[in-house]
Amino acid sequence: MPMRVAIVENTRITHHGQVGVALHEAAARIDLYKPWADQRLPEPGSFDALVSFGGEQSALDDHIHPYLPRLADLMASQAQAGVAVLGICLGAQVFARGLGAENRLGAAPEFGWCQVERLIPDPVLAGLPDRFPIFQWHSDTFTLPPAVAHLATSSAAPVQCFRAGRAGYGMQFHFETSRAVARDWLTTFPDVIERASPGWSTSFAERAAAEGADAEAHGLAIARAWVRMIGG
Repeated sequence: MPMRVAIVENTRITHHGQVGVALHEAAARIDLYKPWADQRLPEPGSFDALVSFGGEQSALDDHIHPYLPRLADLMASQAQAGVAVLGICLGAQVFARGLGAENRLGAAPEFGWCQVERLIPDPVLAGLPDRFPIFQWHSDTFTLPPAVAHLATSSAAPVQCFRAGRAGYGMQFHFETSRAVARDWLTTFPDVIERASPGWSTSFAERAAAEGADAEAHGLAIARAWVRMIGG
């Protein structure tokens, strides 16, 4: 039977990027949810894996996105049950919330291709160097949830990646971001990006050549390794 993957998009413009490439390579069947628009979330037992992407809201914005606590509980409970779960950026922050971490708003801004350091051996990060470039776009962070494995860190945001249970991964960095995705974000959100990193648009081509190609390869390696975890 083909694997069924529930994807939660937390904002209007969501790129599946390298995650989408790996899922399509595996012939996964995708069920798409947009709770920012209609509050709907997948039901437990209706999927083999759960992915939650990023968004502009914080993980604590229940007053404008009342689905967030339900998503946090869903991600935590499914990971603890051994289901493959993946949270990226906001998705990781919501996942950490469900596992009992403290969300810290505005405490750790990072933007662009940044260096991340692996901490301990792990099957999903196994193919990466000890330090690797990967795309970041966030200002919030979170503490390490209890009873998880701390997998990666950076100087700006100490908790860059954790594993909960067999295959529940929270990744602060945007490993799904290819150079094409980064270019589209630059085109779509030029003013927001200029505020996040003044002058970044003028140096995009240079940065993409110097760091983007490696980050793109690392992101696809992570995506493929996590997809392999889905079947147990």
